Amino acid sequence: MARPYRSVLYIPAANARAMEKAQGLPADAIIFDLEDAVSPGEKSAARDALKVALNADYGPRARIVRINALDSAWGEDDARFCAGLGDCADAVLIPKVDSAADLDKVAALIPDTPLWAMMETPLGMLNAAGIAAHPRLAGMVMGTNDLAKELNSRFRADRLPMQAGLGLCLLAAKAHGKLIVDGVFNAFRDEDGLRAECEQGRDMGFDGKTLIHPAQLAIANECFAPTEAEVDLARRQIDAFEQASAEGRGVAVVDGRIVENLHVETARTTLDRAQAIAAMAG
Repeated sequence: MARPYRSVLYIPAANARAMEKAQGLPADAIIFDLEDAVSPGEKSAARDALKVALNADYGPRARIVRINALDSAWGEDDARFCAGLGDCADAVLIPKVDSAADLDKVAALIPDTPLWAMMETPLGMLNAAGIAAHPRLAGMVMGTNDLAKELNSRFRADRLPMQAGLGLCLLAAKAHGKLIVDGVFNAFRDEDGLRAECEQGRDMGFDGKTLIHPAQLAIANECFAPTEAEVDLARRQIDAFEQASAEGRGVAVVDGRIVENLHVETARTTLDRAQAIAAMAG
């Protein structure tokens, strides 16, 4: 039963109070950020605070540490710090991954922990397939703010300028069986806008969404979970197909639509996802 990643919340590693509060938030995963959310003068102190925080109990929440890029003044120290965390971290997130070679460099410094890649540069979009194929990679995170900056694109609610990059990364992740979560929605008080973007991301196939504020958790958790109607349909499709198979037929009909084996596979995935979410909530 795969762990859900509907809501992936960024928390500054320099903010001890925020990290403590995150232990009780309904987030599926937490990104403890050593990069953008920490000022240059706080980098070393943030690592010390994070080491203490990761010894706390975060329950079923996945713990992901975002390091600084290796070519920065802090990247190698961050990587060596993560190498010593052991089971306290479930993954290490690498910013601005342009190619699989960037993962190789971090993998050499962090031998065991699964790696995730921030997909936020034009070169990263073009090399998404090679990045997703890396044997140490477990997940991808869309960095839509940085990507918009690199593209010099304008903001649009429909994210039309993002579609090529989002699509390339989605195809790569799905082709290689890797998790992929959507970028952040900056206007954290705009619930309607957040819901629309979550629905778009879910329709496209993302596994969840990165978030910048706890107030966004409920909407993301709702949008990226199977609905009651989807769960009900999945059960009926499985039952109908099993009955058809027992009668020697290769297809079934549910609600006036053909149900084949591929639809049953999707239905089973839906039920597995609902069960995983229920287990996490419990």
